Amino acid sequence: MNASRSCLCVPGMNERMIEKALASAADEIVLDLEDAVPPDGKDAARSVVTATLAASPSGAASARSLSIRVNAVRTAWCHEDVVACASVDGPARPLVIPKVESAGDLAFIDRLLDGVEARVGRREPTTIQALIETPRGLSNLREIVAVTPRLRAVIIGYADLGASLGRPAAGASMTWLAAQHDVLVAARGVGLAAIDGPYLGVDVGDDFTASTDHAARTGFDGKWVIHPRQIEAVNAAFTPSSDQVSKARRIVAVLDEAHALGLGAVSLDGQMIDEALAVAARRTLARVPADAG
Repeated sequence: MNASRSCLCVPGMNERMIEKALASAADEIVLDLEDAVPPDGKDAARSVVTATLAASPSGAASARSLSIRVNAVRTAWCHEDVVACASVDGPARPLVIPKVESAGDLAFIDRLLDGVEARVGRREPTTIQALIETPRGLSNLREIVAVTPRLRAVIIGYADLGASLGRPAAGASMTWLAAQHDVLVAARGVGLAAIDGPYLGVDVGDDFTASTDHAARTGFDGKWVIHPRQIEAVNAAFTPSSDQVSKARRIVAVLDEAHALGLGAVSLDGQMIDEALAVAARRTLARVPADAG
């Protein structure tokens, strides 16, 4: 499954916003039960989200494109969110786990899901995504990404991380380069997607464009967005051009032919092509949207 280019996060208690999000061009819609919902609204929001899951088995709200950000481990609502969302009939929906700080956090979710799935008879495992938002989470990335095969993506969250570090979350892209590098290396080391956090504003001006382009050039697979008007630009930034796709296909084809002949490398357009370039080419092809043909 290709990683999502654009992940639109919407409050789990706002049915109107959810309806609009499901009609958008976002690759993934994240129904938020955490930061977007006040403590006295958690139960109501959970009811709205589970009703949305039950009513949306296909189409824009497919298993690929609809996920839920539950409340953080150790809060009063996390286990209720996980049990309720994983118990809904239909395809298993990915769960985004916020403020992951240790391997133990994901191990708890993993075991809780084991029990829920056994109770409801679900054969398809529920996948999870880890949102890294604290210095402790950054420090423990190596252990976090290796703890469970349910994990599919690592996301960097700038608002809480910035607050923890005493750093403006909306600072220049280079300000976050070290943290972005750590997330990318940890994710790539075990074959996971790496998703950039949202630009903390609703506009699509120069700062937003710079942030999005930087994330794409740095190597992220996609980016969270907090307003539908940002989706088109994010999708474009994380979609390879037709020239890039054509070149990638040629590289893979030529190297496959070389391997069939027992050769480790071959020349293409005056450049030596080896497995390292093929890895990059395959990554480019994996970023081609499913509906692009």
